[in-house]
Amino acid sequence: MDLEGMADMRITLVAVGKIKEKYLRDAVAEYEKRLGRYCKLEMIEVADEKTQERASEAEERAVRSKEGERILKLVKDEAYVITLEIEGKQVTSEELAHKMESLGIQGKSHVVFIIGGSIGLGTEVLKRSDFALSFSKMTFPHQLMRVILLEQIYRGFRIINGEPYHK
Repeated sequence: MDLEGMADMRITLVAVGKIKEKYLRDAVAEYEKRLGRYCKLEMIEVADEKTQERASEAEERAVRSKEGERILKLVKDEAYVITLEIEGKQVTSEELAHKMESLGIQGKSHVVFIIGGSIGLGTEVLKRSDFALSFSKMTFPHQLMRVILLEQIYRGFRIINGEPYHK
């Protein structure tokens, strides 16, 4: 698929919480700028719930549920939803690029990536997910995951368009 066909793709990144660190905000801004020539990118931050240090499972479930309600209000019915989950499927950069390209070919022009808060995503969000993506079995700060995800989306568009990228 060429750049013209993919340029209509809308990518929305919904993430719980704000990025406080300037260096991470700068990195996000850089990838937003780079992605501008490949897709229509929208970045949405939803408020995170305060979680007590030693929260019970029920308290954590309530937090994920509240954050999940905020997330799901933003997801349109026609959107293809990719959630970032430790237990999701691990793919190569090329496989992610192919997935994005095939979604475009199938007419799924709006892809929503969802990054949960520090204790993960609620059940309702997981049920709405069309594809669970894992970057690693390791845990990363959710703010840093935005940068990593944006870099991989950018790399994916470079791969789709046969443009050089760092290996």
